[in-house]
Amino acid sequence: MQIIPAIDLIDGKCVRLTQGDYSQKTIYNENPVEVAKSFEAAGLTRLHLVDLDGAKAGKVTNWKVLENIASSTELIIDFGGGIKTEKDVEIVLGSGAKFATIGSIAVKNETLFTDWIQKYGPSQFLLGADVKNTLITIGGWLETTNLSVFDFIDKYQKIGIQNVFCTDVSKDGLLQGPSLPLYTEIIHKFPELYFIASGGVSSLEDLIQLKAIGCSAAIVGKAIYEGKVTLKELSQF
Repeated sequence: MQIIPAIDLIDGKCVRLTQGDYSQKTIYNENPVEVAKSFEAAGLTRLHLVDLDGAKAGKVTNWKVLENIASSTELIIDFGGGIKTEKDVEIVLGSGAKFATIGSIAVKNETLFTDWIQKYGPSQFLLGADVKNTLITIGGWLETTNLSVFDFIDKYQKIGIQNVFCTDVSKDGLLQGPSLPLYTEIIHKFPELYFIASGGVSSLEDLIQLKAIGCSAAIVGKAIYEGKVTLKELSQF
């Protein structure tokens, strides 16, 4: 199982929100490039980079930080937040991301996302499924849809998407452990998927359990910044 550390960006700084709430913001580091380099030095090879300003503004905003991290490290970066147009996709892929992370657009504008998949290839995208009680949520988790996560994944897997991460929004940023039953069900239904667990990781034990149920990778954010897991512990994966 791969470990994918997360950096969330506001004003070019490394922050974390609790349950997506911009008013519950903690700044952990003014320099995200330094943070990324520390992950690489620990032997980690991936990075989950989230543009929270972009998510709020509805357009990619912190692409310069992406460019700086991509040029300063060898990390394989997925970048999301505010990707709404083809220009946004081009900025993200052109600034050094291996994957453009797509969430709300895949729910709200299936035709547009399908066009991007056909133009750029499915391997350029990481599909994000934010979930509350197995239903997809969008718009910074404020709006719960009637779309089940299983139907959502199935639809896009059929047209080539292989990389998917799922965040149980009821767990995110709370350090209360991940949604093992939900992830187990997804992995059981979609065994070929490169499935990434996200949200709730609070300890090394959580990661051992995610590995045991068959997750391909796990995104770890707040647990690193709060010292719940060390980079040395993560490097064993």
